[in-house]
Amino acid sequence: MKEIYLDNAAAAPIDPEVQREVVRAMKIYGNPSSYNDSGREAARELSRVRIKVARFLGAHSNEIIFTSSGTESNNLAIQGTVRQLLVLKPHIITMQIEHPSVLEPIKLLAREGVEVSYLPVNKEGFVDLKEFQNSLRKETALVSIMYANNEIGTIESINKIGKIIKEFNKKLEIDKTRRVLFHVDACQAAGYLNMNVNNLQADLVTFNGSKLGGPRGIGVLYIRHDVALTPCVLGGGQERGMRAGTENLSAILGLAKAIELIDTKESARVMKLRDYFIGKIKKIDSEIRLNGPTGKERLANNINISIPGLDSENLLLELDKYGIHAGSGSACTSHSVEPSHVLKAIGVNKKHLLGVLRFSMGKQTTKKDLDYVLRVLPKVISDLKKRYENN
Repeated sequence: MKEIYLDNAAAAPIDPEVQREVVRAMKIYGNPSSYNDSGREAARELSRVRIKVARFLGAHSNEIIFTSSGTESNNLAIQGTVRQLLVLKPHIITMQIEHPSVLEPIKLLAREGVEVSYLPVNKEGFVDLKEFQNSLRKETALVSIMYANNEIGTIESINKIGKIIKEFNKKLEIDKTRRVLFHVDACQAAGYLNMNVNNLQADLVTFNGSKLGGPRGIGVLYIRHDVALTPCVLGGGQERGMRAGTENLSAILGLAKAIELIDTKESARVMKLRDYFIGKIKKIDSEIRLNGPTGKERLANNINISIPGLDSENLLLELDKYGIHAGSGSACTSHSVEPSHVLKAIGVNKKHLLGVLRFSMGKQTTKKDLDYVLRVLPKVISDLKKRYENN
């Protein structure tokens, strides 16, 4: 049976070159913290790839921290910056459509007395920059805004948000008040968008390996050199004391190889496929809704649609029978029976909240793959509607 993988936003297939690099790295068995030849070999490899990751971000190698995932990196960025300020009753600004790995640590901090502003978004998922600017105040400790939404592909104006924060911080310097830090969850953006931290105007940036064709179980947190964090994982002094635990060298080297393999032309190729698919999908059923923006303001590989009268679980199971592997939203909440918080935040009406499909493409995706999906999907929709009617 034909196999079409369209869930790259959850995890992309591991590139064969990355696999070979991981296998090579697994033979480097020394602990980078050990004072012997094996340890020094591991430490040299770790130092080499830390420089490579830093260059990808336009950063210094001492600003790169390796973690176990994007989720851990987000937690370290948010809890690490704010927890040390709890006594001062700090304020956080974020969006209603953030990933759970941002929203959940912020909810935890809110229960401990932190005040939170959850900014609304418009029907395409964009935050209003004027409203954001007005929400800043001297108590604001952290702003956490995602670069590209994992469900609907909205690309936020990160550079503009960063500039607003920078201008606000200039006023705080006059009053000798601590500055506002800016955290960007860029897990979906890595590989498709500009990741230079200076262009993003960010103090903290998160991304991970699994969205890049790299290994699972590896995340990165860029921490600007003058930002102080309280570590969440305690123990040894690894990662400049920011994240205890022996570094996962094979996953780290695999991530660096995945970064090396990024093709800057891929975004344009996938965007053409995305727009082709969106144009065709609307002709299948006039009631199918595209969720999120169109054009260059949408992540190149993201397609999110709602099919009224059906539910995501049955749609995905039926597509699986034809070898089509898609998603329905955030993989981290895929077992939730609740409608997507992202779709509710952009004002999707009730009849379009349940039958949601997310097709996220990768470098293995071809036009032939999408044509196959376009042939199968109408049959799946028709069969399910008949089944629902008979019940």
